[in-house]
Amino acid sequence: MGRRRRADGRGKARPGVHPAGGQAREPGARRRAGVRGLNSAAQPHGGSVTKRTVFFVSDQTGVTAETMGHSLLTQFDALEFRAATLPFIANLDKAEEARRRIDAAAEAEGVRPIVFSTLVKDDVRDVVKRSNGLFLDFFDAFLGPLEAELQVKSSHATGRAHGMADLAAYTARINATNFALANDDGVHTRDYDRADVILVGVSRSGKTPTCLYMALQYGVYAANYPLTEDDLEAGGLPASLVPHKRKLYGLTIRPDRLQQIRTERRPESRYASAQQVAYEVRAAESLFERLGIPYIDTTDCSVEEIGSRILHKTGIERRLRP
Repeated sequence: MGRRRRADGRGKARPGVHPAGGQAREPGARRRAGVRGLNSAAQPHGGSVTKRTVFFVSDQTGVTAETMGHSLLTQFDALEFRAATLPFIANLDKAEEARRRIDAAAEAEGVRPIVFSTLVKDDVRDVVKRSNGLFLDFFDAFLGPLEAELQVKSSHATGRAHGMADLAAYTARINATNFALANDDGVHTRDYDRADVILVGVSRSGKTPTCLYMALQYGVYAANYPLTEDDLEAGGLPASLVPHKRKLYGLTIRPDRLQQIRTERRPESRYASAQQVAYEVRAAESLFERLGIPYIDTTDCSVEEIGSRILHKTGIERRLRP
């Protein structure tokens, strides 16, 4: 019998969302501020909704400011935050424009916004710092102590974190991403000899977005292979995976969550039925246990956490660092 193709049409989740279909959850706190902060209301202990606008201000993409700011805001579950990202604030005119936006928010809401900043240039930072907001600049906080410790002045160059100054690193990132796309779902080139890791699991357990995350973030060559019903009934590894058993890492997921995800894609289908889902998860985990394949439950994990745990457990070398 040939391989049974997935009934979901091979649609894909995207990095940055929960690998199986919902919003991504961050490591540790297991949720971005956006889950109970940046997008939804929460009732604090006092009974009324407290809202604060948060600005992420950067002279480049704003990714660093967003990442570090979100990590801090996850510690304040009872508050609701409205997010606004102001990227490419690289000159005084743009800095003045950013300051006006922050001041306007403070006046309209009657409470000063929170401003997370990664502005490198002192003059640009000073303009935004004069705004009517709680100004928290990560470079301002850490560059000074580092300069004192290292006895060297920093270059104050913009674009170092997410630019293309290191062409070799950028090329490595692109090559790893192309590899993940070409070796997605076991139906393309199957260039497993070059793979650092091959993720295996049932449909919608998070394989593709995790592969793409590891490629983009760390330059890891990650392939994935979906375990079909035929594979599970056979009770062994598909022939194409046998020579690469040491590279395999399994993903599993709680049956009720998997059913919810599949129902969103194919409601009232056998593919999404409780019986089918329970069978596939049980059979996949049995296969992992029997063959000694390490695996992780992705139910409550973000793509970021899944990828980090796999790399930590396997010791796979990170070709790139964020």
